Amino acid sequence: MPHNFWKELKRPILALAPMANVTDAAFRQMFMECGQPDVLWTEFVSVEALLSAGKDRALIDLWHGKDEHPIVAQIFGAKPEQFEAACRMLRDLGFDGIDINMGCPDRSVEKQGAGAGLIKNPSLAKEIIRAAKRGAGDLPVSVKTRIGYARNEIATWLPALLEEDIAALTVHLRTRDEMSDVPARWNLAPDIAELRNRIAPDTLVIGNGDAASAADAREKALGAGIDGVMIGRGVFGNPWFFSGRKPDIAERLDRMATHAEIFEKIYRSDREDRLKNFDVMKKHFGAYAAGFKGAKELRVRLMKTETAAEVRRVVREFLAGQNLLLGI
Repeated sequence: MPHNFWKELKRPILALAPMANVTDAAFRQMFMECGQPDVLWTEFVSVEALLSAGKDRALIDLWHGKDEHPIVAQIFGAKPEQFEAACRMLRDLGFDGIDINMGCPDRSVEKQGAGAGLIKNPSLAKEIIRAAKRGAGDLPVSVKTRIGYARNEIATWLPALLEEDIAALTVHLRTRDEMSDVPARWNLAPDIAELRNRIAPDTLVIGNGDAASAADAREKALGAGIDGVMIGRGVFGNPWFFSGRKPDIAERLDRMATHAEIFEKIYRSDREDRLKNFDVMKKHFGAYAAGFKGAKELRVRLMKTETAAEVRRVVREFLAGQNLLLGI
């Protein structure tokens, strides 16, 4: 039976951030094998798309394995009635929770009044949360947002969300206009914790931004008095992030090739009816293949690959040339 898994997690919580065209089932599987976070997130999916005739394509981004728990489905949109219907659908897909994106700065998302656009419309944001909770039933509903749109709006924006008795509130510690171009404002995290303590003591607060390691994330959470940290860009090319392991070059590149193989298996990207294009993998190659001698030349070769088999061959040739094969 559905339950609020958030209450069962040991603090501080470390979560894998939802990232479009990144946090797919293949990406998450890397972390299941190398060091699992406390909470997994899907890519974000439009509630409108989930209710459309083409919903099967949208559902691809919500695929997850039986071993991926707890996992939260992230959705976005701007129409409360669509949230209620979509959340009712998600209840049957095996998720442990539902998260509403109220922080995405993508202009096409904001044009709908969704994502970070909701920071400008607290009353609609509140309606959306209520509708989502009606549809979600016993599944916990959470929100991911930012500290404000063009300026710090913690004192006015976050209380509107906390008043809705959500299970968790993840706050990217930058404004929408700052994107990720400035350091995350961790000095504001204690203020968010104080607001939570005063308005909604049962709501968990998760900070997001610039955690360099699992140890750093835990230190940030404890220092700010919040319940955990969500990590996004810091995990690229490092599925060992949550375990704290430091693999050698051979292991990193072997894992990269395995990642490509799992991606291809799940999404059949080597077929004409592919569900995701293999080019999605190429943003990961630059992260895995970095920081060592010959990495630049290796990346050039990897960017020309079109199948997982080609990636594996390029890796083998590189490691053999560097005398790093080590039985891989």
